[in-house]
Amino acid sequence: MNTKLTIQEMNRLTPEAFRETEKLPLVVVLDNVRSQHNVGAVFRTADAMCLEQVVLCGICCCPPNQELHKTALGAEDTVAWQYHKDTLDAVSELKQRGYTVYAVEQAHNSMTLEAVAEQIVNRQSYDRKLAVVLGHEVFGVQQAVINQCDGCIEIPQYGTKHSMNVSVTAGIVMYRLSEALRRELKIKN
Repeated sequence: MNTKLTIQEMNRLTPEAFRETEKLPLVVVLDNVRSQHNVGAVFRTADAMCLEQVVLCGICCCPPNQELHKTALGAEDTVAWQYHKDTLDAVSELKQRGYTVYAVEQAHNSMTLEAVAEQIVNRQSYDRKLAVVLGHEVFGVQQAVINQCDGCIEIPQYGTKHSMNVSVTAGIVMYRLSEALRRELKIKN
C-alpha cells in the first residue's frame, strides 16, 4: 500500500540550505505575466527544480505580494529573482552573461521541447547556461523579444486549444529541461 511521505521522510532543504546549494544553470524569464498566481506558481516550481533564478519583467508583480505568496508558499523568499521593466533588457543581460535564451512560443522554425532536451543530453560537455522566456497569458512572448532570443521552444499540442496556462507551460518546460541538465551535468538530486 502507498502511504504519503512525512515532511521528515522527504528530507527537504531548509530555506537557508537551499540558498547555499548549487542551482541548475536555468533561468525563467516572465514577459508581462499578469496573474499574480501564475507568477507565484513559477516561483514554487523553480524552487522544486532548484533553478538559478526567476526574472520578472514589465507588468509582473514582484515580492512581497500576498496574492503571489498564495501559490508560491514561500518560494519567493528562497528563489533568487530580479526585476526588469523591459524584457528586452533582461534578455540582453542574460545573453551577455553567456546564456542561451529560448522563447517558449509557437513560431516558425521552433524546436520541440523534447528536441531541445535531447540536444542538452547528447552534448559531450555542457558549457552554456539556459534561459527560457514565457509570455503574457493572452498575447504570449512579445515578437521583439522572440527576435532577440536564440530560438523558440514549442510544446506539441493535440487538442482544440492553441495554448496552455503559462504556469502549466512553465512547469512542463522547467521539469523537462532541469531533468536534461541534471543528466548532462551528472547531478543526482
